[in-house]
Amino acid sequence: MRLIALSTCITSIILSSASFAQTPTSHQFINDAILPPIQAWQGKSEALLVSHDHPWVTPFEQQEYVTSPDYAHTMKWLDKLVSSSANLQKVSIGKSPQGRDIWMIIASKDGAASPQQLNKNNKATVLVQAGIHSGEIDGKDAGMMLLRDMAFGTKQSLLDNVNLLFIPIFSVDGHERSTEYNRVNQRGPVNMGWRTTATNLNLNRDYAKADAPEMQHLIHVINQWQPDLYIDVHVTDGIDYQYDVTFGYNVEQGYSPSIFNWLENTYRPQVESALTENDHIPGKLIFANDNADMSQGLSYWNPSPRYSNGYGDARHLPTILIENHSLKPFKQRVLGTYVMLEQTLKTVASHADTLTAAIKQDQQRLSPQITLTWQNEPQSNWDFKGIDYGIEKSEISGADVVRWNGRPKLYAALPVTGNTKADIQVQRPKAYYIPAQWAAVIDKLTLHGIEISTLTTPVNIRAEQYQFEQPQFGQADYESRQTVTAKLNASLIDITVPAGTVKVSTAQSLGDLAILLLEPQAEDSLFYWGFFNTIFTRTEYIEDYAVEPLAVKMLAENPSLKAEFALALQDKDFAQNSEARLRWFYERSPYYDTQYQVYPVLREIN
Repeated sequence: MRLIALSTCITSIILSSASFAQTPTSHQFINDAILPPIQAWQGKSEALLVSHDHPWVTPFEQQEYVTSPDYAHTMKWLDKLVSSSANLQKVSIGKSPQGRDIWMIIASKDGAASPQQLNKNNKATVLVQAGIHSGEIDGKDAGMMLLRDMAFGTKQSLLDNVNLLFIPIFSVDGHERSTEYNRVNQRGPVNMGWRTTATNLNLNRDYAKADAPEMQHLIHVINQWQPDLYIDVHVTDGIDYQYDVTFGYNVEQGYSPSIFNWLENTYRPQVESALTENDHIPGKLIFANDNADMSQGLSYWNPSPRYSNGYGDARHLPTILIENHSLKPFKQRVLGTYVMLEQTLKTVASHADTLTAAIKQDQQRLSPQITLTWQNEPQSNWDFKGIDYGIEKSEISGADVVRWNGRPKLYAALPVTGNTKADIQVQRPKAYYIPAQWAAVIDKLTLHGIEISTLTTPVNIRAEQYQFEQPQFGQADYESRQTVTAKLNASLIDITVPAGTVKVSTAQSLGDLAILLLEPQAEDSLFYWGFFNTIFTRTEYIEDYAVEPLAVKMLAENPSLKAEFALALQDKDFAQNSEARLRWFYERSPYYDTQYQVYPVLREIN
């Protein structure tokens, strides 16, 4: 039924590439009529397309650049390509919740089919992932074209000095929840997949906590195949502007400054030059502060580890987040992605030495102070290639609404803010100690590739211990988790840590990631994601009739406690609250649960 409907839709709405180029008002997609107007586009990158009678024409090209094949047809085409080329191999990185294989194509001159084989060629490796949000599928079709050209076309030399790992569809279950009514703000393809997985998880919010099986499989890929650069291909939401390919990565103030400098000074100029030469308009990943008022300026993003590029920053893996512009036609976006991927391979191949040096430098940096949260601060003003707009009163909502008119407009020297100012910081501990019973936390660290060890004998350490107060739980589950924040106090203790405790040293390449997962105040800590929520459950109580005589005994035996209680009574609210007064004594008695609201993870200080 779905394929019949798709065929009917294609027949009724597609136009040839030539007519599209000459007719900016023509409608190719069902939502064109409700989206802002667009300008016709023609570019040199159209030379990358092959004719319908080409033996390796992709489904995207065969269907006039407005459709993307479903899972079965994608893999059928790729299977044929892989089986015909000695340079291509295919492996499953794991299965989705609905039982689909998540496939990865390995492209190398050696025909490597394993991490061990790939490592032997001593070439840099680029990992490209499409369809983490499966409606944003540009990377899949661009990657299929590029693989075709590297196998049988004019781009075979690309693999001389670099390897490619390509995941055509990451969220495979979401990909198959496909309809022309998904992603209303996006111009094609005709049928688009769903944003989330079959269990309604957003994979680009899952890197740190890694709840989804799909994400766990991907992290295994990163750990096992050890790519030198990682690309995550998306399509934007938001405002209208001229750029068709925008991309971003970590910031200089973050955890991988050497990688930032390589990406900013080596990678970006070459990629932007290639895109521009092919008649695309590249730009930095940026967001409007007010979609209805461009004078309010732009915001620059410093992502946390729940996102691909934030995760890459934390583990010192150069990570590019591509955000093609959703209001540009599918054809234009796919071709722009192709150009960017091709140039990425060229740049990595030519500058592999400086790239790997930057990675190593960040891995060995071991900054003594780690920033956990960030505040906004002014950045340099930017010229922004936008689209002009007007404000109209909506007859439907009664509110003002933006009407983009399709006319290019340069917004000169717009103010820019970015969350790059250090906020909460901690000194780097020597190590963390996690009691063995917190197995889910330990397993998560192991999944990420963080090195751990288990104590075989007790050890004496001086450590910081966190005591929480005033926990604030999320009022609704977020990404399947009840999040929590809390105020904390740190105390210095001398303690004997028992055998069986897990030790996590921060003097390792993934030490920064370990800190960001284990420091409770970090934006994507395992504490924040609810892995320790049971410490907030009170399980032992004392009755009032027992507290009363206990309090009398405590006051009689401890004059300093008596003075402390007298001071506490000066607080009128406390003095008038009988329950609070009784609890005051209970909390200071030997019967009180000393582990209540205490963080079980210890910080060993240097």
